[in-house]
Amino acid sequence: MSLKSEEDLAGMQQISQIVGLTLRQMQQHARPGMSTLELDQYGQQLLERYGARSAPKLTYGFPGWTCISLNEEVCHGIPSAKRILREGDLVNIDVSAELNGYWSDNGGSFIVGQDIHQHSELVEASKRILAKAISHIRGGVQLAEIGRLIETEARRSGYRVIKNLAGHGVGRSLHEEPHEILCYYDRSIKTRFRKNSVVAIETFLSTKATYAQEKGDGWTLVAKDSFAVQHEHTIVVTDTQPIILTAANQLWN
Repeated sequence: MSLKSEEDLAGMQQISQIVGLTLRQMQQHARPGMSTLELDQYGQQLLERYGARSAPKLTYGFPGWTCISLNEEVCHGIPSAKRILREGDLVNIDVSAELNGYWSDNGGSFIVGQDIHQHSELVEASKRILAKAISHIRGGVQLAEIGRLIETEARRSGYRVIKNLAGHGVGRSLHEEPHEILCYYDRSIKTRFRKNSVVAIETFLSTKATYAQEKGDGWTLVAKDSFAVQHEHTIVVTDTQPIILTAANQLWN
């Protein structure tokens, strides 16, 4: 969406604060021995307490309030009583929601308990690259150049980007124009970021895979023979540094 008024900005700030806090609190709540269904139910309690509605449920009829993906799963993992968090698991939580007609989206990967599988470098690389990508976004900058930056930084860090997943516009619905803010350079994309537009910027990094494949449950996408992470902020594009609406998730703390 493009912000047209102070009311629009306030509405986006309110829902973005909610999804950011929900993500942060879910990460803090996660622990070994807990099922992903239990973690999702905690997310449900938080969203309901804030008065917000789950965006994937509203938009797609997703079988969960949030998406929770483990290890090789890149995104859209279905919460399940059978999926138990274990020490050192790589977990991604994606929280998106709606309030008063405004929609916001954020996500983050983290390690449950001790980092016994040495995933921290992958997690920190994704966070670092997201921060750098956001810092380069201005009105007039080509989307493709941000994709180039993400891909270049991932390669320098020894990782690959997932090419069939992307960031997107957000605001009055979960997915809006621009529909694909890719994590790699595509010379055919000439679209530029517009001042006052709201977008969800995402980094999708993997240890080996460059494409996410369907797991077979109708939702979950996996990076075959790899570990994968995702980090995401909803931002407002300006003439200078973007406004990070979902900063409450404290991805960089």
